[in-house]
Amino acid sequence: MSAGRYNAADWMVDRHIREGRGDLTAFRFAGETVTYEGLHRAVLKRQTALGALGLRPGDRVAMVVRDEPSFAGWFLGSLRGGFIPVPLSTMLTPSEVGTVVADSGATVVIVSSSHIGHLPAIAETAPAVTRAIVLGVVDGMPKPRMDVTDETAFLADFAPDPVDDVVAVLPPEVALTDRESPAFWLYSSGTTGIPKGVMHRHGSLQATAETYATSVLDFRSDDKVLSIAKLFFAFGLGNSLTFPLAVGACAVLNPDPPTPSLIEQLLVNERPTLFFSSPGFIAALLDANTAVESFASVRLTVTAGEALPADLSRRFTERFGVPVLDGLGTSEALHIFLSNFVASSRPGTSGRAVPGYEIELRDEQGATIEAAESPGFLHVRGPSIASGYWQRPEATADAFVNGWLRTGDVYIRDTEGYYRFLGRNNDMIKAGGIWVSPAEVESVLIEHPDVLEAAVVGARNNDGLESTVAFVVARSGRSIDIDAIDRHCRSKMAAFKRPRRILVVDALPKTATGKVQRFALRKQLDTPRS
Repeated sequence: MSAGRYNAADWMVDRHIREGRGDLTAFRFAGETVTYEGLHRAVLKRQTALGALGLRPGDRVAMVVRDEPSFAGWFLGSLRGGFIPVPLSTMLTPSEVGTVVADSGATVVIVSSSHIGHLPAIAETAPAVTRAIVLGVVDGMPKPRMDVTDETAFLADFAPDPVDDVVAVLPPEVALTDRESPAFWLYSSGTTGIPKGVMHRHGSLQATAETYATSVLDFRSDDKVLSIAKLFFAFGLGNSLTFPLAVGACAVLNPDPPTPSLIEQLLVNERPTLFFSSPGFIAALLDANTAVESFASVRLTVTAGEALPADLSRRFTERFGVPVLDGLGTSEALHIFLSNFVASSRPGTSGRAVPGYEIELRDEQGATIEAAESPGFLHVRGPSIASGYWQRPEATADAFVNGWLRTGDVYIRDTEGYYRFLGRNNDMIKAGGIWVSPAEVESVLIEHPDVLEAAVVGARNNDGLESTVAFVVARSGRSIDIDAIDRHCRSKMAAFKRPRRILVVDALPKTATGKVQRFALRKQLDTPRS
């Protein structure tokens, strides 16, 4: 590409072809291999087809696609053509997807065949969508008010392969983009229940690879990735797409919901070197008594999404012999900007700033907090921060200030520069006039041998005062004795922090990214029990 021009898809795919790495493995999926050359062909065909459909640079392409090679083809093909892919959670309901597609203004939607039932709701809610492309068989659904075509037929119509006796058609040109050009949107996970379109630029993907993946993970071409987080999520997009494609490495794609038995099988069969997880799934693997030898190939495990309690981190490393690096990232920052490092890891913290990012704690007036051990609102500045929220000027002005992102997380920094999570700004509890960190109470709760997961929220008592309420999930084969949990808490924490109510639940409500939906727990407390 000419000086000044830059395109993320060209950097992640075309570059490897130009430099002779086309025969390397890009993806492993269902026991099959996709090479970089095969990925390159898939990207070019999808760019060609979208252009032939009449899309212009800046037009949005909504994607409700499972983790499969076609995700990369459509996402990167859109980027290469200057279109804006909008990956959406495959865990949303049809009506939720329809609402988000309408908000994005997309005119084309790509869906995996398992989500074909979303199309009627999309047609009803998002009338701007005129074309749906289904990855698989188009069958068993009411016909929506849009053109619906399966992927194979669509590509044959709009990007046909040249016949043997015809000179091959020149590949489509890379769009006239640069590092600051709009590239893709990710919708926030919506812990408040209201997703927002986070707008990212072409240069942001490479920025995360050259900061976190290089300086923290020492990502290299012989690495193989297995990620619990899916590609539609910022964490998963980096894990399974940006980072391996940045260096010519390989990602193992799993289209199904992760379970301990399924992931154990993939670990054994595919032998990844890097494993990305959520703290909740770390707990599930331990609870399922996953075989130690399944992690024989893994050199590093990374967690994000929620703060990883120190006890879980220690138990995982003791069992499997693999370091766990917990970190903090957001959809707005695209990936992890605060992390533990192999040579300097402190369980129970989110670590220190990733090189290339600046971190500040600020008070409610916006003044920087310099003193250690003083809580403040976490702010970050760096090369992958989003340009703002789509059509949300007030939210954009509140979160993005002079190049800084106000994350909404409350942290403290110790004297050695490690950051410890206290909670979201609206999750902090003021019990007896003293601030209580939900994360701190939760870390004590899961130390109990009967507790698998815990979430803590604030609730008003009969006097209108706020108190601490804990929701706990039992480990497999165990039951919860509330009195025993209470005694455990009394021995481990100050009285004002101790939960005044302990509720046993089968599971915690979570977002698609693995974050506990505390608003849903508070709503349960507000709903009278029958």
